[in-house]
Amino acid sequence: MVSELVKVTVSDKVAIITIDNPPVNVLSSKVAQGLLETFRRMEEDKDIRAIVLTGAGQKAFMAGADIKEFPTWLGRNDMVEHVELNHQVFQYIERLVKPTIAMLNGLTLGGGCELALSCDFRIAEEHVKIGLPEINLGILPGGGGTQRLPKLIGISKAKELMFFGDSISADEALSIGLVNKVTTSGTGMAVALEWATKLAEKSLNSIKNIKESMECGYEISFAAGIQKETELFCKTFHHVDAYEGINAFIEKRKPVFKN
Repeated sequence: MVSELVKVTVSDKVAIITIDNPPVNVLSSKVAQGLLETFRRMEEDKDIRAIVLTGAGQKAFMAGADIKEFPTWLGRNDMVEHVELNHQVFQYIERLVKPTIAMLNGLTLGGGCELALSCDFRIAEEHVKIGLPEINLGILPGGGGTQRLPKLIGISKAKELMFFGDSISADEALSIGLVNKVTTSGTGMAVALEWATKLAEKSLNSIKNIKESMECGYEISFAAGIQKETELFCKTFHHVDAYEGINAFIEKRKPVFKN
């Protein structure tokens, strides 16, 4: 059942979504569907302001797609349906209004890496290995890896990871900008929750508009991106959060955003 593969706990306006598909939390079609349904529920829940995504155990965040499903895809013309489900999940997470943090606590390979890329932030424990090894199977990253990774770390380094298919350490991932922070093993969740709690206090309206402006900047010219940024910047000044944030600064107090 989907509910057994994707679990949720909520505390202090932060939701922790855990992929629990032993032994290495692979991205099966049931996990993909479970993630989509879960993130939809989290977006609709007005009490939740930030989300942490992780994998059960300390062995894997997600060790990729379920390769056992691959033989049934070979030579089929309808396999696009399976691929599009993953894209739907990753794009939904990427465009979510609420901030998302991937807490990487083990192997983060293939579809697992692509899932992490769809989140706003990535915190990795020091034992983590990250990579896109699809080329070793004679295929390519099919969950947005060829699109999101170059935007994050540059096209040359992205080619290196995808052409060779080797995994890299958490520290190397940090050095190239693939992850935001590295922690000691077993402490990643504490750091992720600290970040999420801080983010939960921010204006969701501002976060939404920042994300929209940045995404547009990837897809259109710089001039058009600046125009979009200007439009959204002016729009935020009509939102109640702007009144609260500006007045709180002037009054030397902590803002309390309504969201």
